[in-house]
Amino acid sequence: MTFKALRVDSQGAEMRFVEMSDDELMDGDVTLNVTHSTVNYKDGLVMAGRPGIVQRYPMIGGIDLAGIVEASRSPQFQPGDEVLLNGFGLSQSHYGGYAERARVPGEWLIKLPPGLTRAETMAIGTAGYTAALAVLALERQGVKPEQGSVLVTGAAGGVGSVAIALLAAAGWRVVASTGRPGEAGYLRDLDAPEVIDRAELSSTGRPLGKERWAAAIDSVGSHTLANAVASLKRGGAAAACGLAQGMDLVMTVAPFIIRGAQLLGVDSVWQPMDRRLEAWRRLARDLDRRRLAEMTRTIPFADVREAGADILAGKVRGRIVVEIG
Repeated sequence: MTFKALRVDSQGAEMRFVEMSDDELMDGDVTLNVTHSTVNYKDGLVMAGRPGIVQRYPMIGGIDLAGIVEASRSPQFQPGDEVLLNGFGLSQSHYGGYAERARVPGEWLIKLPPGLTRAETMAIGTAGYTAALAVLALERQGVKPEQGSVLVTGAAGGVGSVAIALLAAAGWRVVASTGRPGEAGYLRDLDAPEVIDRAELSSTGRPLGKERWAAAIDSVGSHTLANAVASLKRGGAAAACGLAQGMDLVMTVAPFIIRGAQLLGVDSVWQPMDRRLEAWRRLARDLDRRRLAEMTRTIPFADVREAGADILAGKVRGRIVVEIG
């Protein structure tokens, strides 16, 4: 049996569609037919050939996948099970979701949460899953809606869109930061009553700003994250999960030693299974399906490279589902 895959064969080479066989799949005890994937910021970086992400070649792109188990040596899964997978080095060290078939270790897989379809899990994808991890990190830190508002940066993107929906469902008043003023209506529809221009946060700021929010979820990094932390209220916390503006972080210790601010790192790739399941249960329970549908568009497999370029250019609103096979 042959199948179509989007593969890059060497550093700097163009990612292209190829025909592959099952014999070329990587090791694992579960083989599945992939039906859906998605496009995240990291996917765009891989498709653009940015260095430092892909760890071995050749490599199939796609850090997310959903599909149906065809064969399994794992006692946890049977043929016909609907499953999803994100992280664990997909498209970095293990073949990813931009292929009609995949073979992976069973311990990486999650059975579809009740109430979610395969397409919906990919509408959520790593971006939405990361948003859920960030919300849970803030809650574990003990910040609560009654302490004030919550800032969400990169608000019109995938992480930001899902974060707003989850935070609003938890009772938070959301302040959405975006560089696309035309998306203000979209963000208010997601329950972000206050929308601010990203220019307020994207330049070098003061070591300590006015106390504006009790918490923040940042997918931008660099000056934006530094300013978000500098404007936390006393005892506030910020969850950092992205680097769209940059990897640098120039700030002082002032917010930490004067206001007791907390900076929480969110890693979506190597989370333990109990944290993964907690995040997916939260998404299945609290994420409004109507809002998820409104923030999502679906594209055919053939269009995935164009979508990867668009997400790097800041042209993608919300989430993208890729119909694979």
